[in-house]
Amino acid sequence: MCLGSAAQAAPPAPPQDTMAQRMQACTVCHGQDGRATNQGYFPRIAGKPAGYLYNQLIHFRDGRRKNATMSYLVDHMSEAYLREIAEHFAALDLPYPPPQTTGAPAAQLQRGEQLVRHGDPALGIPACASCHGAAMTGVQPSMPGLLGLPRDYLLAQFGAWRTGLRQATAPDCMGEIARRLTPEDVSAMAVWLSSQPVTQGPAPAGSLPAKRPMACGSGER
Repeated sequence: MCLGSAAQAAPPAPPQDTMAQRMQACTVCHGQDGRATNQGYFPRIAGKPAGYLYNQLIHFRDGRRKNATMSYLVDHMSEAYLREIAEHFAALDLPYPPPQTTGAPAAQLQRGEQLVRHGDPALGIPACASCHGAAMTGVQPSMPGLLGLPRDYLLAQFGAWRTGLRQATAPDCMGEIARRLTPEDVSAMAVWLSSQPVTQGPAPAGSLPAKRPMACGSGER
């Protein structure tokens, strides 16, 4: 009787295989659902434009960005699967953390805001907002938002662009901009960006109101 009952029992349900489960390795560094806090070093990837995320995965795979863990993870992945990963994280609409930086000097904040919103024509620096959107939450299909990122991460990325450790598809506009900025200006921008709450969005804008001031290879893929 027992054997007969066991033979007639329904087979166990197959294990689920969702993108969220497959991406659990990413959450070790980037936080649950890719919404890293602003207290660490790793960037938020949830809600970033899919084109941007896809470009970065390709850059890690092809050596334009240097991170041993990321390069190892994506080394043997197809472009189709990298696109699927990018679209998964891009579709996550999650709240942002409160601003990381508080109590920064007024003069530093003023200089950072000037660069972000208006640039510096004398240095040939366009406004960050002219590519990353007025709300600084990114622009479809490939421009990332800059709010909600840790201050040290922002500083490190500018340093990597300046030294060539981080590169993008040519023409590499960020590499050129980073080499024009002084260390003091980079710090001012990182401080201002990390002190701003996300009050609009947080979804990326659908388009820019005007043509980009510089050609950016990755931003056009």
